[in-house]
Amino acid sequence: MPVLEQVLEKNPNQVKLVFKNFPIRNHQFAMPAAIAALAAERQGKFWEFHDLLFKDYNHLNEQKVKEIAQKLKLDMDKFDKDRKDPQIRAMINRDLAEGNQAGVRGTPTVFVNGRLLRNRSPAGFQQLIEKALQKQEQ
Repeated sequence: MPVLEQVLEKNPNQVKLVFKNFPIRNHQFAMPAAIAALAAERQGKFWEFHDLLFKDYNHLNEQKVKEIAQKLKLDMDKFDKDRKDPQIRAMINRDLAEGNQAGVRGTPTVFVNGRLLRNRSPAGFQQLIEKALQKQEQ
C-alpha cells in the first residue's frame, strides 16, 4: 500500500490530503499533463488519471493522455473542452506560485501543517503528524 494511503488509513480523522500542482519545468509534458488531470477531475477521475500519468511519466505525450482519458471512459468532448479552459491553467499557476513561495524545488514534496516532511517513510509521516497534533492541543 502506498505511503500516503497508509498515513490516511492510520489517521482518518486527523489528516486531510491537499494536492497542489507543481509541473516541473524540465519535463516538456508536465504542464499539459497537469491540465489534463484537472480536466479529468471535472468528471470525478482526478486520482485515477493522476496515477496513470505517473505510472508512465517518462513517456507522456498527447496520444498517451488521450489513451488514459479513453481508458477511464471520460466524455472526450467535455475533456477536450475543459483542457482549454483558462481557469485550469490559472489554478495550476496559483499552485506553482504557492509552491515556489514555500520553497518547493521538485516533486513530490510533502508538507504537514506547513512543515516540510523530509523523512517520507510511514514513521516519518507519523512523527511529524504527531508533532503537529501536539502543537495544536497546546
